[in-house]
Amino acid sequence: MSLRFFVDQCISNYVIQTLRNAGHEVFRLRDHISPDSSDLTVISKAMELNCILVSLDGDFTDIVIYPPEKYMGIISLQIKNHPEVTPQVMERLNKYLSSHQEMNHYKGKLLIIEAHRIRIRGYS
Repeated sequence: MSLRFFVDQCISNYVIQTLRNAGHEVFRLRDHISPDSSDLTVISKAMELNCILVSLDGDFTDIVIYPPEKYMGIISLQIKNHPEVTPQVMERLNKYLSSHQEMNHYKGKLLIIEAHRIRIRGYS
């Protein structure tokens, strides 16, 4: 079963293609809403499309403002100003995705993906 992702404006084509190559369905923000949309509009569109949000925007890691239990899942890629770590981050994410292939697994969770680890916040 493929997963469904809604990727924020800040996500590179490399990340999009990596997810698609793994067999997942990927929706780009710019194909659905304005690139300068508010964070609330972005996450609302992800919910409307029944997708897991993928972003570099650190605002989505704030569990007070964006409580994971309200969403289909949030994946925060921790690349910061170091695009050279993108392949390692995506390798770690792909390993996790291949072990957890059901959309329901991500519901209510925030996954913070770093080159050397994955942190998970939220509910099962």
